[in-house]
Amino acid sequence: MSLILVFCFHFPDAVFAFQLRNPVHNGHALLMQDTRRRLLERGYKHPVLLLHPLGGWTKDDDVPLDWRMKQHAAVLEEEVLDPKSTIVAIFPSPMLYAGPTEVQWHCRARMVAGANFYIVGRDPAGMPHPETKRDLYEPTHGGKVLTMAPGLTSVEIIPFRVAAYNKAKKAMDFYDPERHDEFDFISGTRMRKLAREGENPPDGFMAPKAWKVLTDYYASLEKNN
Repeated sequence: MSLILVFCFHFPDAVFAFQLRNPVHNGHALLMQDTRRRLLERGYKHPVLLLHPLGGWTKDDDVPLDWRMKQHAAVLEEEVLDPKSTIVAIFPSPMLYAGPTEVQWHCRARMVAGANFYIVGRDPAGMPHPETKRDLYEPTHGGKVLTMAPGLTSVEIIPFRVAAYNKAKKAMDFYDPERHDEFDFISGTRMRKLAREGENPPDGFMAPKAWKVLTDYYASLEKNN
């Protein structure tokens, strides 16, 4: 069934898309929640989120699709995202890690599928340099390219603000450089290390049931080895 037809069943007046190839943590959720809030403030009555995980090839150290789908289901079960206004569908594309070039394909594909808002993050479709481990692409270029790409005629680009773990609030929050010491930037590498070792992240970083899926995945790798 096409996504456009699925959208018709929900009667949305706005569809905002979020692509990811990683498990959903509460920083991701904050960005999606904030986008929905902003659309409501602009007068939309029923904005619908398209949570659109990548379903094709990814690097070997990325969490496989079947486990990511279980993790996304747990996020919805705990209602970190509103299940009534969220559509989860698999985007059947490989990840080529081509940065600003590839993000144009990601965005246009969602536009053709019926989304009229696209959330773009830091360093979309990026990866670390194999030697220096620093960002291979300039982190803001993906978002800038989307604002200039001529083929994106019916989609509005929504750049997201940087989210980090607020140690005082014990929750993910939008980063404020004036309160830098209150924030902890939990990288994907650190998140995977915690999950691999069966440890828990700080309270409020990820829905507990969703974190359990992640630790179960890494435990399954240990059993297979």
